[in-house]
Amino acid sequence: MYRTRVIPCLLLRGNGLVKTKKFKDAVYVGDPVNAMRIFSEKEADEIVVLDIDASREGREPNYELIAEMAGEAFMPMAYGGGIRTLAQVRQLIRSGIEKVVINTAATESTALIREVADIYGNQAVVGAVDVKKTLFGGFRIVAKSATVETKLDLQAHVQSLAQAGAGEILINSVDRDGMMAGYDLPLIQRVAQSVHVPVVACGGAGSIEHLQQAVKEGGASAVAAGSMFVFHGKHRAVLINYPKDIAFP
Repeated sequence: MYRTRVIPCLLLRGNGLVKTKKFKDAVYVGDPVNAMRIFSEKEADEIVVLDIDASREGREPNYELIAEMAGEAFMPMAYGGGIRTLAQVRQLIRSGIEKVVINTAATESTALIREVADIYGNQAVVGAVDVKKTLFGGFRIVAKSATVETKLDLQAHVQSLAQAGAGEILINSVDRDGMMAGYDLPLIQRVAQSVHVPVVACGGAGSIEHLQQAVKEGGASAVAAGSMFVFHGKHRAVLINYPKDIAFP
């Protein structure tokens, strides 16, 4: 039985780290290299770094900064943002990244996921999906930092990512992002029941109980969070923290 992973999810904007609410209202929270160093010292299980502007702006990943961050990461590090080609993946792997997170490109085609999985193995590629609730309680997949709505069916899309070779699915609720009020459990359940690969829940964690609920009630294999690990107290003072020895069901 694998131990449930607890994963800080850091958002890059330019050369700094930010935290958003519902993918908007980004607030600066610090230097990414220093944050990576602190999470390494706190022995985080893994870490995910997402450049929230790269795909929307149609630009390449910031390889120099990513390599600097990876140099401080003494845990597996995943990176997503602006990844569209195998050449970019190769450069990211050379920079010290263990996993690439493919989101926007996979809403158009799963070919890149298949290529990466064939060359580097399923464990090296994460299929990420950003989801918004519809007015009628359904789920809609969005891309480019939630600035573009797709017509993709949630269940069919996550299944296509897994079939193409994604070793895990990172599911992120846009509506819950940064709110610290708990994960969208029905969303996690829908995805976990649709695929046979690990599902990483993201978007909404504000307490250890929320992390536990995502696993026990949602069926997630791992939990990711941002605000919970970079803010402290009701005034949301910036303080990097990481929970230890959480008991999961």
